[in-house]
Amino acid sequence: MTLLKILKREKDTGYTNGIYNRVQVLFTHNSNRIEGNQLTLEQTRSIFEYNTIDISSNILNINDIIETSNHFQCIDYIIDAANRKLTESIIKKLHKILYTAINLKNREWFKIGEYKKLPNTISDIETTTPEDTEEAVKNLLLQYNKKKNISINDIIDFHVSFERIHPFQDGNGRVGRLIMFKECLKHNIVPFIIEDEFKQYYYRGLREYKKEKGYLVETCLAAQDKFKKHLDYFKISY
Repeated sequence: MTLLKILKREKDTGYTNGIYNRVQVLFTHNSNRIEGNQLTLEQTRSIFEYNTIDISSNILNINDIIETSNHFQCIDYIIDAANRKLTESIIKKLHKILYTAINLKNREWFKIGEYKKLPNTISDIETTTPEDTEEAVKNLLLQYNKKKNISINDIIDFHVSFERIHPFQDGNGRVGRLIMFKECLKHNIVPFIIEDEFKQYYYRGLREYKKEKGYLVETCLAAQDKFKKHLDYFKISY
């Protein structure tokens, strides 16, 4: 049985002691931490498993809690949508789920589930202008969906192009990493989780990709090898 089928079965039956639990907790915790979420791994696990959180040790930002719950829902969505062709609709839906109920006070320019209205950057890297974003995403998807046999390198290439477009006002990193996981599941490729402790290698890989693909590819392959250990533990073939 494929990883996708196992994840879907555990999700649909409410089984929370298998690989589905591990993916939800580790993926959500690390992807959010990369973007500045302050919840610990144990707090993330507590929200997923018990819908509770221990706040005795520190003061928490309510948005950190909401986006954690939202990211769990994003993972459920990519499991259900894994076999579908990647489309703008799926990408926008992920962004909408991720930001539902997030406090966006005084940020009228931020529209969830819609492309950016203002220019943005990745550190000092210029991204696609708002007026060119929709066409850029359409072209990226057109070229990607033309490919016959998707490999992990194709998925990484797509991720870099997606992040260079940076189509949403915020949340591009998390949406982009969710897309990579979805596409790995669709094409029966061992997925991977970029851990927070390796985010500097990940960022370097994105920044230097045009000159040297190896930085990001090796970071992703190392993360893939780590994910294989989880599959081995649960005796899931790959």
